[in-house]
Formats: sequence, C-alpha cells, structure tokens
Amino acid sequence: MNLEKNVEARVNQGLLGRWYVVAKSVDVKPNAPLAVKALGRALVLWRSEDSQLNCVEDRCPHRGARLSCGRIVGRHISCRYHGLTIDRAGVIVSVPALGKSGLEGRKAISAYAVEEAHDGVFVYFPSAEHPEPVPLALPVDLVDPANTSFLCTAQWECNYRYIVENLVDPMHGIYLHGDSFTLAHGTRTDKIEIEQTESGFIVQRAAQRGVNLDWVEMVTNTSFMHARVIIPYPMSGGPGGHMLVVPSVTPLDELHSRIFFWRTRKVSGVERELWRFLFRTTFEARHWEVLEQDREMLSSMPDSARTRELLYQHDGGVVRIRDTLAQQARRQIEAEMASPVPATG
Repeated sequence: MNLEKNVEARVNQGLLGRWYVVAKSVDVKPNAPLAVKALGRALVLWRSEDSQLNCVEDRCPHRGARLSCGRIVGRHISCRYHGLTIDRAGVIVSVPALGKSGLEGRKAISAYAVEEAHDGVFVYFPSAEHPEPVPLALPVDLVDPANTSFLCTAQWECNYRYIVENLVDPMHGIYLHGDSFTLAHGTRTDKIEIEQTESGFIVQRAAQRGVNLDWVEMVTNTSFMHARVIIPYPMSGGPGGHMLVVPSVTPLDELHSRIFFWRTRKVSGVERELWRFLFRTTFEARHWEVLEQDREMLSSMPDSARTRELLYQHDGGVVRIRDTLAQQARRQIEAEMASPVPATG
C-alpha cells in the first residue's frame, strides 16, 4: 500500500471519525424522506412517527432502488419499488411481497448516527479509530444562549479543501471582497501570524484588527471541524457588535461541496428581534453577494490548482491546514491497516 497516496486520497474525500452537517433541520419534512450526499455516500434521512431523525444508506438491499423515493411507515422506511421495509439500524423488518421471508432480521445496509442541533442535521462517519460515535463538539458560539444565529447553506462546485483553505486566508478579504458592505476597509499590505490553540489554530493579520477579515480560528481537533470568523460591523449594522460566522464544509464528493454557516451575534430581548429583522430584510442579500464572490473564484479554479502553486508568506494558514489534515488522515489510515475490520456506517 502506498501510504502517502492513500493519505492524499483520504484528505481529498474527507476525513472519517467526524460529524458533518448534511442538511438544515427544516429540510427534513414529516412523511417525506430526504436524499443527501456526503463523503461520496448517498444517504437518506427521515423522521419517524416518534419524531426521531434517522439516517441509512440510500439503497434498498433488494434491487438497489433509492429509499429516498420510498415511504415512511411508522418508525421505518419502505422502498416504493417492491415494498421492502428497513428500520433505522439498516435491518430488514419485512418483505411484504413474500409475506414471510428469511431476509427479515438481517442487517443489510449501513446506518449512521444522526443528531439535530441549532437548525442543522449532523451525521457521524465512523473510522477505525472511532467506530462508535464520539460526542458532537458543537461550536461554543452556538452553545452560548446569549447568542442568536441563522444557519445558511449553499452547494459549491469545487473540492471542500479549497473552501477550507479560503477560510484560513484572511488577506483575500480586502482584495476579493473590497467592494462589499463590511470588507471594503483596511490596508492592502500586511503579514499574517499563526497561533496554535488546543483545538486548532488561529490565523490573523499582524498589523490590523477589527477592520476587515482580520481574524480566523480553525477548529480541527474536535469531532466537528469548523471555523470561527469575525466580520466587523459598523454601528449602522444594528445591535450586537461584530458578527461572528461559524462555517463548516461538508465534502459531497471530490468535486462538489456544501457549505453550512451560522451567522451569530450576541443579542437578546428587543435587540435580538431587531437583529433578526435587519438580517432578513437587509443584510442577508449582502452576505450572499460576498459568498457568491468566493464561490465564483473557487469554482473557477481547476482541481489540479494546488499542484502548480507559488506560495508566499500570506499562505501560512493554507500550509497549516494542509499539514493538519494530512497528519489526521495518516493516523486514520494507519489505524485501518492495523484493524481487521474496516470502518463502515
């Protein structure tokens, strides 16, 4: 086995042993299975009659039809093609076309642990190191009851690595977003500094704070990789001071990603309602304009772009996240090589 080649492939596909956001809670409707994709796997979500959220492979073990095209039957999901019914553990509970079948009771497809929190649906992808779900480490800004947040999502046509690397590149703000509402100010020449933390690292501009996209924390050493990005807000931006964005990127496959991001501010009472009103009526459209600039830039880059680069001082965050992901992928693959049982859902 070529270890380094497999490390590169694992980083490209997405690391295991982590929770990923796969949908917004509002997208999983009662009595309607929802097809989602993550890490190259087709999955189906559904809410059972007891309101529990479930996630299994989006594949009927009978003939391979999509369970997401099926029906919810009590706590289970039934394939629309021939009626075979699966429970939340991926076990066949009935084959109605036969009445009675030896297939009943057989675990036939992978099932995934799923949690719902702060308007997001999180799915755990097991690894050889952590085959059982580890506790979901939610971002501190979402756990803080003093904050209010909005969860937004969009699909981008690029590998997730480009999006993560864009997050740890604070110097792009003044150039790519120089005509935006909040990121049009500050010096165009600076150095970047990197600070190691217990949960990851911080990338920040050396000579400028609170003016542009000057400070980003990347949380890489927990069960849920995400970033924390401070967006300076002027007084006209409403109550709550600067806005903090919590982005997370889910690899769909090697060429497509879905970004989920919570926009949070520390507001309560009347100020909370004012902020929610301003965001929905005024600022949300402006934020989408900024994100569209990122999306257009990253989607236009060829997938091989990282193999033909001339990096310089501002790319310290890019180098750090690449090294971090490679180290974590190497540990995962070495654990798989030592384990007789491969990790599955």
